[in-house]
Formats: sequence, structure tokens, C-alpha cells
Amino acid sequence: MSDESRPTGNRREFLTGRAVRKEVEWVGEQIADEILENADSLPPAAGPSVRLGTTAMAADFVIMMNPGPAEQVMNASDVLEEVHQLEQEMTVYKSDGELFQLNQSAEPKIAQEVSPRLFEVVRDALEVAHKTEGAYDPTSGPLIDLWRLARRENRVPTDQEINDCLKHCGHHHVSLDAESTTVAFHVPHLQLNLGGIGKGFALDVLGEGLLEREETNWMMHGGKSSLLAHGSHHSLEGWPVGVRNPLFPKERLATILLRNQGMSTSGAGVQFFRHEGKRYGHILDPRTGIPAENVLSVTVLAPSAAVADALSTAFFVMGLEKTREYCDNFPDIGVLLIPPPKQGRRLQVHTFNLPDQTLFLSDHSEQIDETL
Repeated sequence: MSDESRPTGNRREFLTGRAVRKEVEWVGEQIADEILENADSLPPAAGPSVRLGTTAMAADFVIMMNPGPAEQVMNASDVLEEVHQLEQEMTVYKSDGELFQLNQSAEPKIAQEVSPRLFEVVRDALEVAHKTEGAYDPTSGPLIDLWRLARRENRVPTDQEINDCLKHCGHHHVSLDAESTTVAFHVPHLQLNLGGIGKGFALDVLGEGLLEREETNWMMHGGKSSLLAHGSHHSLEGWPVGVRNPLFPKERLATILLRNQGMSTSGAGVQFFRHEGKRYGHILDPRTGIPAENVLSVTVLAPSAAVADALSTAFFVMGLEKTREYCDNFPDIGVLLIPPPKQGRRLQVHTFNLPDQTLFLSDHSEQIDETL
């Protein structure tokens, strides 16, 4: 259903229930098409859904629910309001944001107290950084800024510029104290950036809010690449989500039935630039300051959306072999990883810890189940 054809109504109408009837969308395949537009038919098929959304963190945050009483719409609307406060806490782009102020006022080795929720997401980010040996790193913001500037100037950063940035990066330069909820940086000019985990963390908070209100069947996304689902969608044992082909984004590569998990996809098929004939992706290896290569796309299923968010970036950087090792040690992490195709061959989809009843591949790919 296009934006033009969707029913409209004011907030009073929406919350009293009239707009529930207007907002019930007979979406068929469109639950997955929230993630992949203009796709073919899905296995399994989705049914009617109610959709609510707001904009925060430069992304659309959307909650989808099975049709039901007006109360569930009011609950979802109340929960969605929380994402704006979360943005205020985690943003590095607003001068009155909590994380912005932490970065600006930090002095080496001096602990600063932060709110319990900001402490929690920083702790989660550093934990993933430690487990992935820095393949994901929430302190790599200066490197991202450097490459963004270089791209605008139609060049690549010099080795000296990269090395200068690396001196002020590194998750091991941050320490936490849970008792006092304090954060300390141990090198000058270090800054935290939660762009690789913040949307997922926000989804987890919204999901907790829905569960506290006894809403148990829903799927939500933040910017389409970060998702969280709980419960069932009509007769299905979860919510169907489309995964796009990294080479042909309008084609669906697979459908994943998501239930009580977070999901995130990272890829370089869309965001990249070329310089002197070489292609540079937007996902950097924080350990080297150079764009990661050797992976087209990686989709991660995890117990939380925050962990899925951070791990999708980490696995893109780590590549196939290191991702396999990680999943061998953490069986609750499911992965669909796609390396560049060999000449004349279909895409090879490497899967880890994904049961058959969860994953439905299209005919355009060849599955290699690494957990057999």
C-alpha cells in the first residue's frame, strides 16, 4: 500500500480506535516488503497487519502488529514515543545530547558518570568489541569521519591521516565502573559513537515496553536494516522478513522467519565510492582504518537487536573463517553470510546456526550450511 493510498486520521481518531480499522493493511507479502520493496512472492506469506511509525535517529522506526483491540495501538503509540528520548541520550550530533557532552568533556583517565541506560548500551558495545577482537569498535568514529571527508573531496585518506586517527581509537582505551555507572577514556581525543548499535538498542528498549504492556505479537524495525520480532504473525511461527540480493537489491535472496530475536544486515552493495578505478565500501575495519573487503553481505540473528546490530558489522569485517569460529562458540547467533561470487557461479550463501524452518532461500543462490 503506497503512502498516498494509506488511510489518514488525527491522533484522537487514531487512539480511540477508528483509525485501527483504517490502518489495518491487507499487506499479503508486504511485511517482508517493509525490508525489501518491489519483491516477488514470499514463502511463507504474511497476513493483515497494523503499522505505526515515527522518525528518529535519521531513520523510520516502525512497529507492526496483528489486528486487534484499540488498546494495543495506544500501547504501541506510547512505546514509540520513547525512541526520541533514546536518540537524545545516544546522539553525537546534538550539543545537548548526553553522549555528545560525554565526548566533549572527557579528560584522559577521569571517570564521568552517565545515565544507567547510556551506561548499558556502552557496556554492550564494548562487550561485542571485546568478543570480536575489535572488528566492531564504538570508538572508530574519527575514522568514519575521515573517510566521509575524503569521499566528499574525491580522494582516499593518506596513510598518515589514518594512523593519526588510529592513535585516538580503540575500545581497550575505555573502562567502565558498573557500581558508579561511570565511563573513563584513557587516551586524549577519544570519542564514542554508537551508530553501529544504537538503533538495535533502541528496538530492544521499545520491545521491553511492549512486553511490559503485555503485547506479545509484533515486529519492529529501525531504518529497515535493524529488526526485532516477538511472538507469532497469524498462523506463522514468527514474522517473515525479506533479505535482499546484495548484487541486485530489487530481488529477494531469502526469507527469514523471525521470532523472539533481533536481526541486522550489513552490506556494501549500495554505499560505496570509486577512486582511480578502485571500489571502496563504507564499512571500515576499525583495526586498520581501511574499508573491509571479501564479504558482500551478512545478516545476523541474535537474542537482542543490539547484539545483532553490532555483530553484523563485526562479521562483515571478520570475513567467513572468523565468523565461522565465532558461531561455533556462540550457538545462539545465527548468520547468513555472502562472499563475492566466483566467476560464472551463483551466489554462495553460507549459513551458521540457522534451522531449516527459519530460512527460505530463493532459486538465485546456493546454500552452504556450515552447521551440518
